Amino acid sequence: MIEDAHEVDDDQESLDALTLGRNIRARRKESGFTLEQLAAKIDRAPSQLSAIENGRREPKLTMIRRIAQALGTSAASLLDIHEVGEREALEIAVERAQRGPVFQTLGIEPIRVSSATNDETLRAVLALHEEVTRLHRERAATPEEARRTNTELRKDMRVRNNYFAELEAHAKELLAVSGYTGGPVSQRTVADIAERLGYSLHYVNDLPHSTRSVVDKRNGRIYLGSHGNTRYSRTPIVRALASIVCGHEEPTGYDEFLRQRVEANYLAGAVLVPEEPAVAFLENARKQRQISMEDLRDAFAVSYEMAAHRFTNLATERLDIPVHFMKVHESGTLIKAYENDHVRFPSDVLGAFEGATVCRRWTARTVFGQADRFNPWYQYTDMPDGRTYWCTSRIEGAKEGDFSVSVGVPFDEVKWFRGRDTPHRTRSWCPEESCCRSAPDDLGEKWGHNAWPEAATPTSLLAALPTGTFPGVDSLRVFEFLERHEKPGWS
Repeated sequence: MIEDAHEVDDDQESLDALTLGRNIRARRKESGFTLEQLAAKIDRAPSQLSAIENGRREPKLTMIRRIAQALGTSAASLLDIHEVGEREALEIAVERAQRGPVFQTLGIEPIRVSSATNDETLRAVLALHEEVTRLHRERAATPEEARRTNTELRKDMRVRNNYFAELEAHAKELLAVSGYTGGPVSQRTVADIAERLGYSLHYVNDLPHSTRSVVDKRNGRIYLGSHGNTRYSRTPIVRALASIVCGHEEPTGYDEFLRQRVEANYLAGAVLVPEEPAVAFLENARKQRQISMEDLRDAFAVSYEMAAHRFTNLATERLDIPVHFMKVHESGTLIKAYENDHVRFPSDVLGAFEGATVCRRWTARTVFGQADRFNPWYQYTDMPDGRTYWCTSRIEGAKEGDFSVSVGVPFDEVKWFRGRDTPHRTRSWCPEESCCRSAPDDLGEKWGHNAWPEAATPTSLLAALPTGTFPGVDSLRVFEFLERHEKPGWS
């Protein structure tokens, strides 16, 4: 008996007062004992046993053994979550909900859950609680919470070296069935992948503004915009297919939404820059000490940003090169970041990178001051901790303004890269104010009390995160769009 209880003690799922209580009540009724009869057999008051059965008192192990012996079972069985029946599981869920913080803030008197409470009532209470919790979570999803969630996701990516083996396997399988043999992945190959998954591609002029694509699972269609070069872009197609390949369900929280977005981006890169050909290309470049993001971009006909992203996926896992990546707005704001080479990104007190201001002396900022925006910009930066990093950076335009996309490595790894002979070098002391944030004395004295700028604060800075299952997406417009296109003559 002691060994059984010890084994269960290691199972965290089983150590639950509500589960224990419901299991005891179910076994008691199966054995034909009343509450008073079982209480007498274990030499306890019926009120004490009732509190145990209701999960309001957690008995010691010796008491659990006495109850188990009286019921002709084991302590392990009473503690096992898998022994709970469907009705007991429903009662436990309602009790747990009513004892939770969201329900407590409502100021509503909880219902008494007993054998006389019918299943429909319990399901209704549980459904109402889940809806209130969902609304509470939406309203609490401020930008600060989103940044915390993003920070946790970045930690997971760092542990994995930003390499997702399961997504690499998905990409390899998709390319194999489509007959891919090497080189840039063609538009026809991507369309064939979609067709093999049971989806046809439809280019439209009225795609909802809040979306990049819309997947119609009901009719097996993928809708994409037909403006500009979108019709010839492979990336949005593969991103749309990711929800199907990865089995994504509607996200229940911002953490799940972010993870799905990361998986969609990753799968797009893994399909358009296939692992084995890309690794062979990079290994050959390393032998020649000529690794270049531009060459990787051109070899697979993708954007510079995708090539840089893809390099971070493969650099450490397949080439044993630690690396960091940055996407920085021309204002100096850090938009995306990843590192496993110990570079110290600017961050807030919670450790979040996104939204922080990058040092003006870093490559990701100095590139904006270069007249030549066609060729890559290379630079060494000496950091306050004594480390030196080499970075290559390029500027790319977007409707929100210009961005720099940078890939960097520690000094010991620069021998593998083109641009290592650059003469450009800076020193950063950030986060010290004297590095690049405080004005020189003469400028400070002249303008310190004579300037009153009005900040161009983006509305999203203070606003809550857009609500809805998919943050920022107007679901009504999407549903109206699908309804319209389902009619004959539209697609």
